[in-house]
Amino acid sequence: MTSLSEKQKMVQGLEYFSSDKQLHQDRERAKQLCQQFNASAIDKRKASRAIIKTLFEAGAGAWIEPPFFCDYGYNISVGKQFYANHGLVILDAAKVTFGDNVMIAPGVLISTATHPLDHLKRNKGIETAHPISVGNNVWIGMGAKILDGITIGDNAVIAAGAVVNKDVPANTVVAGVPAGVIKHL
Repeated sequence: MTSLSEKQKMVQGLEYFSSDKQLHQDRERAKQLCQQFNASAIDKRKASRAIIKTLFEAGAGAWIEPPFFCDYGYNISVGKQFYANHGLVILDAAKVTFGDNVMIAPGVLISTATHPLDHLKRNKGIETAHPISVGNNVWIGMGAKILDGITIGDNAVIAAGAVVNKDVPANTVVAGVPAGVIKHL
């Protein structure tokens, strides 16, 4: 019986040690690529796009304004005509999938990672991660935070400053801390 690597555990949503050597190397690679992207000259957008496509799967017309930060990159997939404004952070220990025509305002945090409530496990460096899925035609407002395990339905709008800790139905606007439906579209 072979045991799972920490990376396999992470991707499968099991408890894993983020201090694992392979995961550390993977994060270092992503941080180097983010640093290159963030330092790219404005007139070198084609080269910047190549860096993004090295980090993750990006559909036609996808663009991110620097600075951008992620943990691994290989767990991120963005659809066509994806746009993210300055300061997007994606902690992608699990899959983060965006549909087509998604717009993200400045300063948004999307995190698949979480820590155990049990302080003994937490102090040992154990983490878990749960996928996040964002549908088509979604607009995520400035400073919003999307927590682990969330699904956001098509055409949804996440208001500025919202903290999304439960699934968002399609065709709704959510706002607040924690975010709740304030309008049906």
